[in-house]
This record gives sequence, C-alpha cells and structure tokens, in this order.
Amino acid sequence: MILVDSSVWIDYFRGTATPESEALDKFLGIEPVAIGDLILVEVVQGFRSDADFNQAKRLLTSLTIVDMVGQHIAIRAAENFRKLRLLGIAVRKTVDTVIATRCIENDLPLLYSDRDFDPFVTHLGLRSALP
Repeated sequence: MILVDSSVWIDYFRGTATPESEALDKFLGIEPVAIGDLILVEVVQGFRSDADFNQAKRLLTSLTIVDMVGQHIAIRAAENFRKLRLLGIAVRKTVDTVIATRCIENDLPLLYSDRDFDPFVTHLGLRSALP
C-alpha cells in the first residue's frame, strides 16, 4: 500500500503533469493507494464548486483512509521534529511531520512532491514511493 500526500493529489486533480502525479495515475490501477484523514482534509477543502468537491470526495473516500494521529504518533512526531531540529533542519508544517511519522511507523511508502519530506527520507527512514 502507498500513502499519497496532498501535494500529489492537488497536481493530479489540476491535471498538472509531474513525475509524482503520473506515478499516481499508474498506481491507481495496479497498486493499493491510501490517503490519510488529514490529507483528505487538505485536498477536498480546496475545491471551489460543489460538483468538484463531491466528485473528489467520492473518489478519495473509496480509497483506504489511514487515521493519522493518536497518542503514539503524536509523541513520535514530536520526537522526529526534535531530531531534525537538532540536525539544524526546520520542519515547516506539523501536519507533514505527522504524515511522515505515520508512514515511518507503519512502513508505508509515501508518494509526495513536497520537498519538506526529504529530510524524513534522508535522516529518519521514510520510504519514498518513487525510486
């Protein structure tokens, strides 16, 4: 199973061709794809029309939805944030720390195009869904 970040979903729904959105298009037919509940919020809140909102909601809620936060993940995310900070790396978004930590803890590869995840790959063992 692959977890897909909002950065990829947004490009996918906009029709923006990126290596990640094209990978998502391929994965959807052959690989189990999941979305986190926090990612679901990030993606569907951006739709302006009710029709687009409802269509995206139907598609995304048909996927496996991963609960992103609980006590264990909250503590581990804080630890990961602190580890990166000690390395001089500033994590800009708490939600990205939570997403990366959930993936690390559950050994889920993450398909992302947001460079904020790169330190989690380099230093904390996050697996990218792309080689």
